[in-house]
Amino acid sequence: MKINQASKLEGENWEYIQEKLVLQKPLVLVFANRYLLEDEKIIEDIRKEFPYEDIVFGSTSGEISGCNVNDKSISVTAIEFEKSTFVVERENILDYDKRADHLGEQLFKKMPKENLKHLFVLSEGSFVNGSSLIDGLEKNINKIISITGGMCGDDARFEKTLASYKENPKVGEVVLIGFYGESLEISFASHGGWTSFGPERKITKSNGNILYELDGQPALDLYKKYLGEKASQLPQASLLYPLNVTPEGKDKPVVRTILSINDADNSMVLAGDVPVNSRVQLMMASVDAIASGAETAAELAMKDRINSPEIAILVSCVGRRLVMDQRVEEEVEQVRERVGDKAAITGFYSYGEMAPFHGNKFCDLHNQTMTLTLISE
Repeated sequence: MKINQASKLEGENWEYIQEKLVLQKPLVLVFANRYLLEDEKIIEDIRKEFPYEDIVFGSTSGEISGCNVNDKSISVTAIEFEKSTFVVERENILDYDKRADHLGEQLFKKMPKENLKHLFVLSEGSFVNGSSLIDGLEKNINKIISITGGMCGDDARFEKTLASYKENPKVGEVVLIGFYGESLEISFASHGGWTSFGPERKITKSNGNILYELDGQPALDLYKKYLGEKASQLPQASLLYPLNVTPEGKDKPVVRTILSINDADNSMVLAGDVPVNSRVQLMMASVDAIASGAETAAELAMKDRINSPEIAILVSCVGRRLVMDQRVEEEVEQVRERVGDKAAITGFYSYGEMAPFHGNKFCDLHNQTMTLTLISE
């Protein structure tokens, strides 16, 4: 595996982490601020610096490059696989009447199945139901194929996100990367570090990822009551107080971030499904707890590996970044200590993270977690 990694802050020159190499048909991952991805001159500059065909773009809520977390920047990682291969496909949610499960099913059908080892998803993040997307991808999947990935971000603005494959970044795109080859070793993990507090309530009315009632009361009214003065800052304030959701019949909870609110019907749109009869609690976190959560995720991802990872793709939630503020790079440093100095680190801050729970192959949508995908060949 050969890797070129470079980053560029707004208005500055490209800076390479390693020595710049000439690569053959690499997979190029471009994570950048949404405003930069809307600038055609900047896209031209990226294509000039990285004149390759297989370029995947995604907007972020912060770019991870090495151990640095940057704002208003472009982070590029170009990966030449020497023993294995990859295939990239894309679909647009607007062509599926925003039915993410239908899109996921069709996207997976397009993927060659022979020697498929792992799928990485880069999805529109502002209105795609991540849980539904995963359901569609896994509808006809072989249980030995794992899925990880993330939902694009837009800082804490929640206006729109952008993604694309080969084309210039645009709204509604969902990109799927398939990794192929016997020599590939891919491990992954996801962990949070958030703590539940307050009374546990039951979801009494919901539809997919729209939450209407808790214990028979309007969900948004109840949530605002807990937030107090911070209610006026919704939906951004919800990043600091997500919901811990345990679906009926399941032992492990998932964390759900609120993407938008509707004062007209007192509802909240979340990043993933919130089924009726699920148990719900509010959550909060400290800087130390979040850094510790990232360390745990890295330990789990490294636990049963045979070879050292050559690249680590990190997807961490924008809510974690807001809590950590100026100390945000501490969680990336915790990952670095566990995965080793030889692994190239890239990634982004997201509106949702995708990975199986530890010990499980089937993927779940998470919020407020650090999710890692470690790859070697």
